[in-house]
Amino acid sequence: MKKHNYSAGPCILPQEVFEKSAQAILNFNDSGLSLLEISHRSKDFVAVMDEARALALELLGLEGKGYSALFLAGGASLEFLMVPYNLMKEGGKAAYLDTGTWAAGAIKEAKLFGETVTVASSKEQNYNHIPKGYTVPADADYFHCTSNNTIFGTQMKEFPSVDIPVVCDMSSDIFSRELDFSKFDLIYAGAQKNMGPAGTTLIVVKDEILGKNGRIIPSMLDYAKHIKAESMYNTPPVFPVYASLLTLQWLKNLGGIAAIEKINNAKAALLYGEIDRNPLFKGAAAVEDRSNMNATFLLNDEAHAATFDAMWKAAGISGLPGHRSVGGYRASMYNALPLESVQVLVDVMQALEKAI
Repeated sequence: MKKHNYSAGPCILPQEVFEKSAQAILNFNDSGLSLLEISHRSKDFVAVMDEARALALELLGLEGKGYSALFLAGGASLEFLMVPYNLMKEGGKAAYLDTGTWAAGAIKEAKLFGETVTVASSKEQNYNHIPKGYTVPADADYFHCTSNNTIFGTQMKEFPSVDIPVVCDMSSDIFSRELDFSKFDLIYAGAQKNMGPAGTTLIVVKDEILGKNGRIIPSMLDYAKHIKAESMYNTPPVFPVYASLLTLQWLKNLGGIAAIEKINNAKAALLYGEIDRNPLFKGAAAVEDRSNMNATFLLNDEAHAATFDAMWKAAGISGLPGHRSVGGYRASMYNALPLESVQVLVDVMQALEKAI
């Protein structure tokens, strides 16, 4: 039975990405060599890296606008450290919005480098909403936010307009909706939430903000050095970059971010509509801040949990249990999850209602 994969990450990817990746592992570009054994300096892989970086900028509408794209290792968690290393001045400060576990992790790392101001937090309410009405200090070296909170199912719908660099962790909703990406000076995203397999991280940075903080930065943590080396300062994660390229090609062929946003909106409307209609369920996040990528919801009566769990498992659904911080269920509806899979979940929820 084909599984309906709601895993929060590593995530579902398009079927054609699996097929092309599998072929490349056996024989990459008819070279007689596996993708896993070729030199990262080979002509064939350099072409992969170049196209992946260019296509990321193209899809975000940042091509020719003074931005560089990098594919690095270390995950988004390494960016918690690289961002302040590259952007926070000696004796400077940074402003952070605390909206969840990963935002809190970024704040923890930034505090190692200097004054770190948390402009607002929803921690006291178990991160069930996005704070609003906060003020970002104008003298901060940058403002950092997390666009989508995988664990708690919240998503920023608006971003503050400030006169300092804006940094955003878009790990779990990158390429899922149209935004004016030129309003961001640095974007980073771990591939495994919506773009590819674990092992690489996309960083998109406006070139002009680098080299201005007066710090001596270790080479492996210096964005400028990685840009100069075209993401080849050290051996890159070859397979994750290739699979990410295939996913970006799939998205472009689908019609780009505008096309996938319509599909994502339809998926979210279908599931949230059932959560709100069905008397057996309730949403975990504030309605106005609900994530289109990660829908968190609970049973009103936990006595039905065993029955519901058996039903969704029998329907071929995988990865539905919620994170321990929230409980209940989490349906991660990343770009590659088809609308049909959401309908299967909705059908199970309705079947439970009829069975009770």
